[in-house]
Amino acid sequence: MSSEKTTAIVLRVVDFSETSSVVTLMTRDFGKITALAKGARRRKSPFEAALDVLAICRVVFLHKKSQSLDLLTEAKLERRFRAASVDLGRLYAAYYIVELLAALTDEDDPHVPLFDLAEDTIIRLDSGTGSPYATLLRFEMHALSILGHSPMLTHCVGCARPRNQPDQRVSFGLNEGGILCRSCRKGKTNVVGLSSDSWKTMVQFAQADDQEPTTIADSCQAETRSIMNQYLSHLLGYRPRLQKYITKIR
Repeated sequence: MSSEKTTAIVLRVVDFSETSSVVTLMTRDFGKITALAKGARRRKSPFEAALDVLAICRVVFLHKKSQSLDLLTEAKLERRFRAASVDLGRLYAAYYIVELLAALTDEDDPHVPLFDLAEDTIIRLDSGTGSPYATLLRFEMHALSILGHSPMLTHCVGCARPRNQPDQRVSFGLNEGGILCRSCRKGKTNVVGLSSDSWKTMVQFAQADDQEPTTIADSCQAETRSIMNQYLSHLLGYRPRLQKYITKIR
């Protein structure tokens, strides 16, 4: 076993015994890991209350080569999520982020850009930067791009023709993973429509640059949220548990 140090986001904490917990962490250098935290439930824990969901901390763990759990030996809190005391919607959004991280990634498969994106997103939600709707859409679009699941938005996914009628409604094929032109739309199932304004919003948020929007027009919020919910549910094969709470964000 080797001792490893890294930064981590706490995704899940489950009681293991009267004194210990099993934690799921998204680490920057090693990807998602599951580790046993001995003594984490004791009143004087060696982890100094760092093991709360959404906490960002520095951890030390023994990385095991077999299928057994890693062993967490140290966790030092760097940042705790505090927005829950003033904005429940931001808490729902942050919980949804960690649910997606757990669902979209495999154990021991590091994605440094994804970790950095998730850390930045949680900090944005905690600090009140931008609207939660915009912050979530930004995370989803960029995370899907990093993981190779980004929907095709600028060209027809069937024939690769560029979209040349930006003022008309768009057909989005959930099975195909992107927009469909009128010809390729024929005979397809599991296709949903979205307005041109919502399509433009999704294209804008999919572009990684320094001029990212921090708000979404009220008229586009419900539709873009619905499309992303359906696309992610189709991609995962089930509906994430926290999706139903995201629509309640204000």
